[in-house]
Amino acid sequence: MQEQILQALRRHDADQAVQLATRWIADEPQLPQAHRWHALALQQQGQLPAAVESLQRALALSPDDADLHLQHAGLLLALHQFEAAEAALGRTTGFNPNELSAYLMQAHLALARNDVDEAEKQLKLAARVDAENPEVVALSGMVALRRGALDEALAQLSSAVRALPDDPRIVYALGTAYLRKDMLAFAEQAFRRVLVLNPKMTALHGLLVQLALRQDNPAAAAELIEQALQQPGQDSVAMRRFAAQLALQSGQPLQARDHLRPLLAANAGDPQLLQLLLMAWQRLGRDDEARSELDAVLADHDQLHNLWLARLSVEGVGSEGAVAVGERWLAAMPAHLPALETRMRLHDMTGEHDAAEAMAERILALEPGRVSGATRLVDGLVQRDPAAAAARVQQMVDAAEGRAREDLRTWLGEVHDRGGQPREALRTWLELHADNVANRLPLPPQAKAPASWPALGEVDPELASRPMFLWGAPGSNVEKVMSALSAASPLVRVDRFGATPPDDAFQNYNTLQDLASGKLSPQGLVDGWRARLPSRGLSNDTVIDWLLFWDNALLWALRPALPQGRLLVVLRDPRDMLLDWIAYGSGAQLAITSLQEAAEWLARALTQVAVLNEQDLYPHVLVRVDAAGNDPQAMALLLSEVMGVQLPVAPNIGPPRLPSGHWRNYREVMGAAIDLLTPVAVRLGYPEE
Repeated sequence: MQEQILQALRRHDADQAVQLATRWIADEPQLPQAHRWHALALQQQGQLPAAVESLQRALALSPDDADLHLQHAGLLLALHQFEAAEAALGRTTGFNPNELSAYLMQAHLALARNDVDEAEKQLKLAARVDAENPEVVALSGMVALRRGALDEALAQLSSAVRALPDDPRIVYALGTAYLRKDMLAFAEQAFRRVLVLNPKMTALHGLLVQLALRQDNPAAAAELIEQALQQPGQDSVAMRRFAAQLALQSGQPLQARDHLRPLLAANAGDPQLLQLLLMAWQRLGRDDEARSELDAVLADHDQLHNLWLARLSVEGVGSEGAVAVGERWLAAMPAHLPALETRMRLHDMTGEHDAAEAMAERILALEPGRVSGATRLVDGLVQRDPAAAAARVQQMVDAAEGRAREDLRTWLGEVHDRGGQPREALRTWLELHADNVANRLPLPPQAKAPASWPALGEVDPELASRPMFLWGAPGSNVEKVMSALSAASPLVRVDRFGATPPDDAFQNYNTLQDLASGKLSPQGLVDGWRARLPSRGLSNDTVIDWLLFWDNALLWALRPALPQGRLLVVLRDPRDMLLDWIAYGSGAQLAITSLQEAAEWLARALTQVAVLNEQDLYPHVLVRVDAAGNDPQAMALLLSEVMGVQLPVAPNIGPPRLPSGHWRNYREVMGAAIDLLTPVAVRLGYPEE
């Protein structure tokens, strides 16, 4: 439905878009995106007040959706300008090229339909009339926000708020910018101010609750929930979900169940409600109650995917009860691919492998190329006929395009690997790297070790600052470590690998040369890094900062200027690291032009790690993840030891990789590269063979 609405909007057929969106709302009234697209359609039809109402319904269903709040902020600004433009046009009989309101209205309407280029065009026209006007400055901030220029957006919107501190629309827009920057405390402050200025904007209550929870402030969240539930129209599903979430966090599962149980029948497909209710039943030990309540709702709603998943989760994995639920789900939705996939997995769990393959065939008959079905058939073929398995995947590669084709080529290498063909696996992976060299970063430069190092600075024992840097060479599984840490701490920053990385020395390949030449001073490096922390959502330099690259030459700055820091180096057997890098690439998307070059660069990088460790050049920990592998619980235990605190187990730390020690299967085909890495492997404590 979303695609149909989008096509209608592109044709400028607003009436058709509104009809489609209205039908979508009737079919799925609890789906926030349905109301969002209804609002977009109403905007294009010129019904701005109605669009605001529809968007507020979306926010009531999903109050913590940052994109919805961004759209809402823009709509409110557009609505104001629409009214101003109407008034202006009512006062004049001819076109006035200096009528600021008209330009602003057109710009905001363009933003509302996500036409940023048109909005920027209208912004330039408005700026010619009055560039210093706070409304123009606010619009400039909104355009920057849509462009992803978050620092510029914050600067412009902050300036507009200083000029119009009591304008709730602009304060709302500023809060949205803070939210997009993940600066939660500032966002909360702005949204609280909006509620003071305009108590009718009740959709913000839910967002404020979520912000309080994300900042580990359950007392503030409880107070906000209590206030919201007393407001007319705020006793909503979303608010009850927040109340249940808070009750679970405070060890009150019965209260959580009571918040949600009356809402189940009318919101049977709500995944968040179902998840919270299942958690409450589980903690209460009331599996039978869960079965009976869910079965009662399924009697009237047997076409709801999320409801079947909830019912299945009550049963033990692979148990007779799970099989029975899987059969019922498939009977109710025989063409629903997730139901078929569930039954396929259950067949495998109970040893019915032929039946599992037959189910995979049914899946592929419904959707040729479906990964689940193809994977299951290939898994079976690998055991019986590895060559046929590889041929089947090659057919899929030949038919695919873009990123899907790249993923399939990686899988083809895995199939060769599992079929005992390491030479073919290596060839497949290296060809994939060769085809992508132009789209990858060059390998980071590496500096020579100096004859001596600057003295390590004194650490003030009263200093609360405890910055932590984390780095792992390609193939180290540093991505899994960051997934585990991100699930445990709000201090983790992974933005160096995203669309808007911080512009500091740790992100610049020229930094090593600049330090050596004196162009960049040690204190300048640290000061520049600190200066960008507020824009990364941090109030001080207590952070876990995942670095794009590491070189011991950075210690020329860190030893004297940041002695209280700590470096975590994620490590595996270097030979496994090289194989993993070749098979799966790296988080930094570094180019591999040849196996030999990659091995030489990795050997130099890890030799620096050995020197760092042997000479204790900086406070550091070698985080050896060989034994943790793909196990989230093992990773959490390892990192708990490193951090000195008990960390929660992440639900997922990424897809499986090749097991530790797998490099031995490649000794014959990667002999020279393995020999190059063996000395540093031994130096780092790994066996020679």
